[in-house]
Order: sequence, then structure tokens, then C-alpha cells
Amino acid sequence: MKITIESTSKIVELNGVPMRIWEGETSDGIKVHCYVTRIAVRHEDDQTQFQQELREHRAPSAEVEAIPLRMVL
Repeated sequence: MKITIESTSKIVELNGVPMRIWEGETSDGIKVHCYVTRIAVRHEDDQTQFQQELREHRAPSAEVEAIPLRMVL
């Protein structure tokens, strides 16, 4: 399975860990949202560019915006 995701400005906390919500879809068009705490960049040379691009966020969809800022599982 492949998914394409895009960073949103929405950050929630789950069990004391802050995470940014990313939204996207699978290659078959199924809508998803991901709770991302960390991302590792494979090649150190790409680190600077990745960090610059990571600063770009879009507004979350209404569905994601409705997720509570603090989640408890």
C-alpha cells in the first residue's frame, strides 16, 4: 500500500506525546489521516531541505479540526 500525505497545522497530544496530524489518501483514493511524532531523513545532505519544507503546513480539514487537542487512549 502507498499513501500520499500532507502536513497540516493541527497538533494533538496523545498520552503526553505531541504529534502533528497529516492528511492524505491511498493510491486507491481512500482518505486517511496520520498522527506523526517523528520523521527520519535517510541522507544527511537532505536534512536542511527537508526541515525547510517541513515548516509548510496547510489548514486541516473540518474532520481533522474536530479532533480534540488532547486525546486519551
